[in-house]
Amino acid sequence: MKDSLKAVLAIVLVSFALSGCATVATPALGWIYADVKYGDTATTASAATKTGTACAQSFLGLVSMGDASIAAAKAAGGITTVSSVDHTARHIVVWGEWCTVVKGN
Repeated sequence: MKDSLKAVLAIVLVSFALSGCATVATPALGWIYADVKYGDTATTASAATKTGTACAQSFLGLVSMGDASIAAAKAAGGITTVSSVDHTARHIVVWGEWCTVVKGN
């Protein structure tokens, strides 16, 4: 009984791990792997001289942490006036990362 329960649990865990369950928001989703950059917002502000990035990560779709906010990206780049906001998304089977990239002055 214990061996069959362990086998079922192992199958469930392997299936879960291989399901690509740590996906992140992206316009082009890859089941096993994705590495995508895409635009979000542009303003009428002048040309950008600084860039700030803020990211959040997810593991197995069960645990997520990080601050991918525009405010965090602005702080990371020392930006007060935003010219554009873009995003990047990476996903590798059980791990995902979503970043906000702010450009400005």
